[in-house]
Amino acid sequence: MSNQRPGMFVPALTGGAVAGVLSGIPFVNCLCCIWIIGGAMLASYLLVKNSPVALSAGDGAIVGIFTGIIAAVVDAIVSIPFGAMSSEFFRDIMEKVSEYADEMPSGWETWLERGAIGTSVSWHMLGFVISVVIFSALGVLGGIIGISLFKKKKVQETQGAIDVPKDTSDSQS
Repeated sequence: MSNQRPGMFVPALTGGAVAGVLSGIPFVNCLCCIWIIGGAMLASYLLVKNSPVALSAGDGAIVGIFTGIIAAVVDAIVSIPFGAMSSEFFRDIMEKVSEYADEMPSGWETWLERGAIGTSVSWHMLGFVISVVIFSALGVLGGIIGISLFKKKKVQETQGAIDVPKDTSDSQS
């Protein structure tokens, strides 16, 4: 039997892609943390399924980190087309609030026109770095949980012993 561990890239890519897509879609991304943990658990399952050897919690942590990084990249890519839609939705909500509010802060019109948070590249990069850190931490958690749930049970082997059942019904005298 081979003691070589399976590759972690394909399971991490699969789990990260699923988690990243679900985390990038508006309203579905409310469960973002669960999607990342679930994606890492999926990656752990795929890793265990393809592994001829028993895997440790450290293997789950490593595949979880890779899953989190891939999920952050996929989330960033999937979120791009939804960014404009989210800005428009936020703008509509703020206009409705301003109709019913007695006092709005001074300069809120300019704040509304440029958006609540500037859409500069530096803000996007900061958000991406924060996502990588958080998704990696959640991926570690999901990977460890996945390995502990899906790991192969060790078969107890006995060297040279044969289990012979006793026949108690007919004893010879």
